[in-house]
Amino acid sequence: MSLPLHTVDAFTDRPFSGNPAAVCLLDRERGAAWMQALAAEMNLSETAFLLPCGDAWSLRWFTPKAEVALCGHATLASAHVLWETGRLAADEAALFDTLSGRLTARRAAGDVSDVGEGNGWIELDFPERRERAHEDLPDLFSALGVQPVYFGKNAYDYFVEVATASEVRELDPDFAALAKLPVRGVIVTAAADPGTGHDFVSRFFAPGVGVPEDPVTGSAHCCLAPYWGEKLGKGVMVGYQASPRGGTVKVRREGDRVILAGRAVTIVAGTLTPAAT
Repeated sequence: MSLPLHTVDAFTDRPFSGNPAAVCLLDRERGAAWMQALAAEMNLSETAFLLPCGDAWSLRWFTPKAEVALCGHATLASAHVLWETGRLAADEAALFDTLSGRLTARRAAGDVSDVGEGNGWIELDFPERRERAHEDLPDLFSALGVQPVYFGKNAYDYFVEVATASEVRELDPDFAALAKLPVRGVIVTAAADPGTGHDFVSRFFAPGVGVPEDPVTGSAHCCLAPYWGEKLGKGVMVGYQASPRGGTVKVRREGDRVILAGRAVTIVAGTLTPAAT
């Protein structure tokens, strides 16, 4: 049987920007080795695998090298595909059972959302992933070519705040050195420049799991939102991930949850051939 396979650009409303994810709609349980092989074949930062499971969808995420516990952009892409293909009605929430528990996606309505303004915005309900201060790692700072004003670590990643947005934009890391780190990746961030319409900027590097630079990282904003929310005294903010492709993530804090909002656009819709399944 052929399996539907889509490529979606997430956290953008323009093709060939934001963060591309593959979304594969499964007909039955598949082994991790097969899913990992397909993710390597797709060679995108994430490939999502969806399987109906009661009132929800089982959702797993694979980079070209490893399964990960939380991924924002591929969750956004998955919800977008379910609505676009009619597998979910426009007013239905997308419920996902994942390694990070139950996650929810909803199409934002302009009259009820403080983050999205309708017009294709999708809201994701994700857990906070706060960082804590960490002892300095000079080898990491050398690999990034920065001197942080703050350094921390959460459950997945190192967290580096630098003094200016231009430092974030101009980073040219030593990826070989970063690949040796005992974490999923490194978040680098700074306050946005005034007048840009953004509150903070960031970039995310994860060469150890096969993603040298992730274009737009929803899960990183589960850490960025509480950090900048407390530092700026804001509950609703706009983040810009300043990768070469770039992308906007709107965030809203709700207790120990973070609401991430973004848009998505389908680039490819097709099927895997029977030989691949």
